[in-house]
Amino acid sequence: MSVRTEGGAGRIPRPDVNEAMCPSRLVLEHVTSRWGVLVLATLLERSHRFSELRRAIGGVSEKMLAQTLQTLERDGFVHRDAKPVIPPRVDYSLTPLGTEAAEQVWALARWTERRVDAVMAARSAYDETRG
Repeated sequence: MSVRTEGGAGRIPRPDVNEAMCPSRLVLEHVTSRWGVLVLATLLERSHRFSELRRAIGGVSEKMLAQTLQTLERDGFVHRDAKPVIPPRVDYSLTPLGTEAAEQVWALARWTERRVDAVMAARSAYDETRG
C-alpha cells in the first residue's frame, strides 16, 4: 500500500492518493465518476427505488445504474434494502459514509453548474487561438 507518513517512527501511515498504488485512488474514481456523483447526489434527497433513480438520472442505462449501485454498495456508500414482498421491492439509500461523500461531490457538481459559462468561454478562447 502506498502511504505517506508524518513525523518520526511509530507514526501510523496514511493513504496518499498521489501514489500510483494507493487504494484511495479507486475510491476516488468511484465517487467522482459521472454516474457515481449523480447517484450519490440523488440519494442525498431520500431513498429511491431502482426505477426512480433511473428516471431521476437522465441518460443512465439500466446496466450502468446497476453497476454503479453495486460498486457504491460494495464501497459502503449505498445501502440496498430488499424487502421480501411480492412483487419484490428494493430501496437504495445512503449510509453515513455515503452521505458524507455525497455532500462533497454534490458541492463540486453544483459549482460546475454555476461556472459552466466561464468554462465555455475559456474553451472558445482556447479554440480561437489554436484554430
